[in-house]
Amino acid sequence: MASALPPAELAQAFRYATDWFSVYVEEVNALNVYPVPDGDTGTNMHLTLQSVRRELDLVDTSKMAEVARAISYGSLLGARGNSGVITSQILKGFADTLRETQALTPALLARALAEGSRSGYKAVMKPVEGTILTVSRAVAEGALQAAQAGAHTLEEVLEEAITRGHEASERTPELLPVLKQAGVVDAGGVGLLRFLEGLQGYLLKKPLPEPPKVERYAQTAFEEEDFGYCTEFLMEGVQEPIEKIREEVSAFGDSLLVVGAEGFVKGHIHTNDPDGLLARVARYGKMLRTKVEDMSQQHTEILSMAGAADEAPPPTGLVVVANGWGLVKAFRGFGARVVAGGQTANPSVQDILDAIKSLPNPEVVLLPNNSNVIMSAQQAAKLAEGKRVNVIPTRTLGQGLAASVVYQPEKTADELLPAMEEAARRAVTLEVTRASRSVEIGGVSVSEGQPIGLRDEKLALAAETPEEALLGMVSLAVQEGDFEILTVFHGPAVAKETLEALRARLSETFPELTLEIHPGGPDLYDYLAVLE
Repeated sequence: MASALPPAELAQAFRYATDWFSVYVEEVNALNVYPVPDGDTGTNMHLTLQSVRRELDLVDTSKMAEVARAISYGSLLGARGNSGVITSQILKGFADTLRETQALTPALLARALAEGSRSGYKAVMKPVEGTILTVSRAVAEGALQAAQAGAHTLEEVLEEAITRGHEASERTPELLPVLKQAGVVDAGGVGLLRFLEGLQGYLLKKPLPEPPKVERYAQTAFEEEDFGYCTEFLMEGVQEPIEKIREEVSAFGDSLLVVGAEGFVKGHIHTNDPDGLLARVARYGKMLRTKVEDMSQQHTEILSMAGAADEAPPPTGLVVVANGWGLVKAFRGFGARVVAGGQTANPSVQDILDAIKSLPNPEVVLLPNNSNVIMSAQQAAKLAEGKRVNVIPTRTLGQGLAASVVYQPEKTADELLPAMEEAARRAVTLEVTRASRSVEIGGVSVSEGQPIGLRDEKLALAAETPEEALLGMVSLAVQEGDFEILTVFHGPAVAKETLEALRARLSETFPELTLEIHPGGPDLYDYLAVLE
C-alpha cells in the first residue's frame, strides 16, 4: 500500500492509467449520446491522455513541477472534443495542486481531485448536471471524506473516490433526460472512472483487464439528423482575455468551451459555420491546430458499425497520419482511419499502433505522410501482432492523398500496393508557409516571416504573398510534368476575397487543370496543393 508517490512514480501511474483506459475506449464510445450521439467520447478522452503521456516522456520526471506541467500542458494540447477539453481542465486543476510539492500523499490526492472538479466546472459556460462534471464532483467528495477520516494510503482515497463516483454515475440518467431515453449512464463520467481505476490498478499492481464486449451502441436510439460540426482550435500568442474570446464565439453555436494553460488557448464549439468561426478567432493569435468533425457523418458511421458488427470485415484497412480538418475529412472520405499529427506534431509509435489495432481488417496499409513519421510507422507495423501491416513511405500529405484515392478495402494489400505506390510517386505536393528564420538554401534567400513555397518538402521559392508563392510553384511544376488535377487546401486565415481572386487566377492561368479548392488545410500552412 502506498502512503506517497514521488514524481517519477506518479508519471508512471499516469502512463499505466492511459493504457488501462485504452481497454475501455469502445465501451465509452458506445455510451456517448450527450451532448450529441457521435460516439467518440472514449476516443477523445484517450487521445487527451495519450498527449499527457507524450509530454511525460519528454520531461525530467524526478521533479514534481515538471510532471505537473506535462499533465497540464499535454492534456490541453491533446484535448479533443467536449469530453477531452473538460478532462484537460480536470487534469489542469489536479496538476496545479501538485506543482510545489515533493510527493503525492493521500491528503494531497484528495485536494487535487477536488481542485480538478472545480476547474472542470469553471471551464464550462453553462455546466450541465448528469455529465462528467457531476461524477468528478462526487469523486472529489469521496476523496475528501476519506482523507478527513484519516486515510493513510492513496489506495484508500481512490477506493472511496471511485465508489462515490460510480454512485453518481448511476444517477446520471435521472439528471439528464437524454441518457434515460437511451438507457445509458454518461459516457464522460464512465471515462473518468476508468482512468481513476487505472491509477488504482497501478498502485495495486493489477494486470490490464480484457476489453469488455460492446453489445449495443446507444447512438442507435436516435434517428440520423444534422448535428453540425464539432470545431476546435489551439492558439498561442493570445493577448486578449479568454472571456472575450469565449464571448466572441458564443454566437456561433453551443457546447462552447474556451480554456487556457501554459500560454495556449484551446477552443471547442458545435457550429454550422466552422470556416467563419476559425476565421474569426484567427485574428487573436497564431493558429497552431484546428479540427472540424461532421457530427452527422460520425453518427451515420456509428449506425453503420452497429449494423455490420457481425459481418466479416473486408481484407484491407487503411491508416493515415494527417492534420488539418479538411485533409482529415478527405482521408476519412476515402475510408481511412486517421492518426492526428504531422509536421511539428509527430504522433508516437503507440498512437499509430492504437489506430492499427482499432481496425478489424486482417491487413492494413499505413501511410505516414511525413518523412519524420516514417520510422515510427515502421516500428508500429512491427509491433502490430496478428495483423499484416504494409507501410508505404509517403513523405507528404499530397502523396498520401494520391495513394488513398486508389485504396479499395475489398482488395488485398498485394493487389493494392502497386497502384497506391505508383499514385504516391507521381503526385507533387506544394506547400505554402512562412519562414521561421532568415536563411539561404539552395540559392533561395528568405527573410523571417516571408511566404515560402516548398515542393515535396524542399524549399522552391520565396514570394511577397502566399498566393504568389502558390502560383509560382504550380507554374514551374506544370512546365516539367503532365498533370490533370490541382487540389488546394487553404488555412483559416485566408480571406474570402483573397480566395476568390486566387481561384480566378489559377483557372485563367492553368485552364488545362481541373481545379478543386477546399478549406481545412494543414496547421501552420496558408496552402497545401496536390498536383496529380
